[in-house]
Amino acid sequence: MFHRVEQNITERLREYVQARYGLDVEVTLEQPKQSSFGELALPTAFALAKRLKQAPRTIAAQFVEEMGPIEGVAALEVAGNGYINVRLDRGRYARMALEEAGEKRAAVGGKIIVEHTNINPNKAAHIGHLRNAVLGDTFVRMLRATGHNVEVQNYIDNTGVQVADVVVGFVKLEGKGAKEIEELIADPAVRFDYYCWDLYARTSAYYGDHPEALEWRGETLHAIEGGTGDVARAGALVADAIVDCHLKTMLRLGISYDVLPRESEILHLEFWAKAFEQLKERKAIYFETEGKNKGCWVMPASAFKDLGEDETGDSKVIVRSNGTVTYVGKDIAYQLWKFGLLGKDFYYKPWHEYGGHTVYVSTTEPQTGGPKFGGGERVYNVIDSRQSYLQDVVVAGLRALGYEEQASHSVHFSYEMVALSPRTCVELGIELSEEDRKKSHVEVSGRKGLGVKADDLIDKLIEKALEEVNSRHAEAPEEERRAVASAIAVGALRYFMLKYTRNSVIAFDLQEALSFEGETGPYVQYATVRARNILRKFAERGGELPEFAARLDAAALGKYLGEEELWQMLLMASKADAAIERAAAAGEPAHAAKYAFQLAQGFSNFYHGYPVLTEENPERKTFLLWLAQYCGLQMEKILGVLGIEAPVYM
Repeated sequence: MFHRVEQNITERLREYVQARYGLDVEVTLEQPKQSSFGELALPTAFALAKRLKQAPRTIAAQFVEEMGPIEGVAALEVAGNGYINVRLDRGRYARMALEEAGEKRAAVGGKIIVEHTNINPNKAAHIGHLRNAVLGDTFVRMLRATGHNVEVQNYIDNTGVQVADVVVGFVKLEGKGAKEIEELIADPAVRFDYYCWDLYARTSAYYGDHPEALEWRGETLHAIEGGTGDVARAGALVADAIVDCHLKTMLRLGISYDVLPRESEILHLEFWAKAFEQLKERKAIYFETEGKNKGCWVMPASAFKDLGEDETGDSKVIVRSNGTVTYVGKDIAYQLWKFGLLGKDFYYKPWHEYGGHTVYVSTTEPQTGGPKFGGGERVYNVIDSRQSYLQDVVVAGLRALGYEEQASHSVHFSYEMVALSPRTCVELGIELSEEDRKKSHVEVSGRKGLGVKADDLIDKLIEKALEEVNSRHAEAPEEERRAVASAIAVGALRYFMLKYTRNSVIAFDLQEALSFEGETGPYVQYATVRARNILRKFAERGGELPEFAARLDAAALGKYLGEEELWQMLLMASKADAAIERAAAAGEPAHAAKYAFQLAQGFSNFYHGYPVLTEENPERKTFLLWLAQYCGLQMEKILGVLGIEAPVYM
């Protein structure tokens, strides 16, 4: 609602400046320092002062006198040296909020591709992967809430070193081939992703004690990339089974995907070969004949001079002297496909269907019909900040090929790592040294097998939440209590991952995340449940919700919104769309999480300060019921964007 009024003001001011002065102007809206100054402030007169050679206050006075009425605005007032304070028409504004309920956002722009999760399919997902997936999924939800068409991709590196190392463990350390691996996958008593977690750590340790065994990795990689033979089949079995596990883990958090592009198809459908030809043809890379990179195809350092390197710096190897392509080379090919610039496409087949949604996977087998993917106008790659340089090289590759627009629309959606608080390590059974116990956070390592599996963390959160639910609702059916505990646990986890800005290192703390007080997911859920409970209890007492649109006109709404606390509550609740819009534009889900917390705080104050159900004035009671309902719906909206469910009770 607030966003709609902001748009009305912005459009009207632009039209006025164009008609009055023949100028285009960028209109910015600010929050006044005090609520008594109004709901918005316009500094536009300052931006025009030099161009018009007039004092900002003179220009502002012209605006106020000549602009005319704006829907939802009661008055424009000149303030200070040239600000314009905007006062909203409270009754009309509330009526607009009442009338717009249920309206859908219009579609905007072309396709946006968001690639996230991207876990190596060699072992169980861990806590660090959850930050990537939750950030990516929430960003997708924000974009879709603002009307964008978004395609969600989860890239599967099923031919990489990590998969090869697990296959080495099976074949060389355990003497298992494809048949035995298949039997292990089918065994309901075995959690295959957990089994591979331990095997991967064992294999890594074995390499450390037996460096000569690294030859096995090279042999296995070659066999997997070739795609034939028992070792290749073992690699495919491992990767596909682990991807299944990962999708089930992420689904527990409400995270799903549209398509799973696999590296095996990038190789077998010769995506890289096509990209390689483009790079050579446009002289974006050259063959090095001397020095340490002799025999390699490299991208010259001049291509990344904007990255802080000069032309005398190191060039980037794209194809090694043995003919194998580097990670960044394959990623350039993948990025070209995402933008529809490669001239090639995958085939696609259904992988799974859940909740009426089908996720597709790339394949080399020709298919008839079905959807097409890729060809986005803008691409976001959700990858941790340690990969920043490689992501920059991918963008440099696009520029070197002449794709300036696509390069500018290729965004590294980076984030920092996730660690654990020492007390959470203890609670999860991780042994700590005395030195680690004194640290603010403890880093974990999947390679060393020292880490927290995502499912274990989710299970522990559900266990703790269930203890609280059981203490409050022992009489409720067990299945219902577990569903409530699951919603609280997921809300706690997602909110904790989202409340920090992306460039912050997180020390996940289980107790803090699950708290019903403070800036947490359960706190926001609790406020939302309270809003529902007001309406539920009203119905239980024989009340029937009135037709608010028929009972509350602008005059009635304006009468009660003269109370500043009620007006500020409505104003805060009406800013959900604006908060989502700003968070999406900034690429910062933390902004949406912060708004959710502030809205929950405001509603908690309203809940305690205004006993809706005991209000004796019928008209005022109708108004308070509507405001409670409106706030509840707005909290549900922002929670939905955060991927958090409001349970039936807390």
